[in-house]
Amino acid sequence: MKNVKSLSMSYIGKRLNVNEVTKSVAKKRLFIVLKKVFLYAFVICMSYILLYPILFLISNALRSKEDLFDPSVIWIPKHITFSNFEYANVLLSYPTAIKNTLLMLIPSVIIQTFISMMVGYGFARFRFAEREILFTILLFTIVVPLQTIIVPLYVKFRYFDFLYIGKLLGFITGKPLTVNLLDTPWPFYILNLFGMGIRSSLYIFVFRQFFRNMPVELEEAAKIDGCGPFSTFIRIMVPNATGAIITVMLFSIVWHWNDYYVSAMFYNENLPISVMLTVLNNRMSMIQDAYNFSSEDIYLMGSTVLEAGCLMVILPLIVIYIIGQRYFTESIERTGIVG
Repeated sequence: MKNVKSLSMSYIGKRLNVNEVTKSVAKKRLFIVLKKVFLYAFVICMSYILLYPILFLISNALRSKEDLFDPSVIWIPKHITFSNFEYANVLLSYPTAIKNTLLMLIPSVIIQTFISMMVGYGFARFRFAEREILFTILLFTIVVPLQTIIVPLYVKFRYFDFLYIGKLLGFITGKPLTVNLLDTPWPFYILNLFGMGIRSSLYIFVFRQFFRNMPVELEEAAKIDGCGPFSTFIRIMVPNATGAIITVMLFSIVWHWNDYYVSAMFYNENLPISVMLTVLNNRMSMIQDAYNFSSEDIYLMGSTVLEAGCLMVILPLIVIYIIGQRYFTESIERTGIVG
């Protein structure tokens, strides 16, 4: 009897252990399922928040005049039209504005990326007495608004005098010789060349963090092979900084493309796309004369044409992001933006 009781007790104990293990496994599975549900819900909500403005622009830009006051039209227009893009193309002077933007953007991005990379490498690797002080000043420039120095910059580029050569010649001619660089992309080139471009301080910080995380042995091996500091930077460090370069270039492209304040200050006639977008509404009379529209038609079309123009402005950025998204996400951890 004792053996039977002991066997039955052990059997019951084993069943209890099995039940406990089963409950534990069920709890873990439930936790995993709930975690996935929460994660998917969070991703869907964030995707909706980010995609809603773009979907709204697309929906409104494709609407005809009849769809504007049709309460049954919410997302998908009943009368899809591309005429709004045609009008926006005329109002924005789109090809000319894109050309002006690219003339400013492409050299600026290349200069800014290279200069920021050189300065960041210097802060990361070279030891000198004032390094920490200069880097602290650099960090402070990140938070200083550009509006505080825009007036002296405007005056400087309106009466530009390289190394005060014009002032020296003025002693001979009796009048200082200056060059007006406004309404040209040269103010952007010069500012980026001296590390004072749009968000240059942030990019220097990114490169500094990246180069600090690279092994010193690479430079030591290059030094043994006879490379100097600049040769080591060009041949060893730059090829290994592809991730940081792509990250900085993407940020630089976006900020130069979207910049309105600085562009509006330095440009008067050859306006880039960001400034042209702000004057789109004021130029609606152009299509009123060109297409013989009434004032009522122009009023009704104002919002749809504006949204078509906004979509045309952000479309190149979306294409660039889709192309560079894989490289951007792969390089985020290596660039050290957080750390």
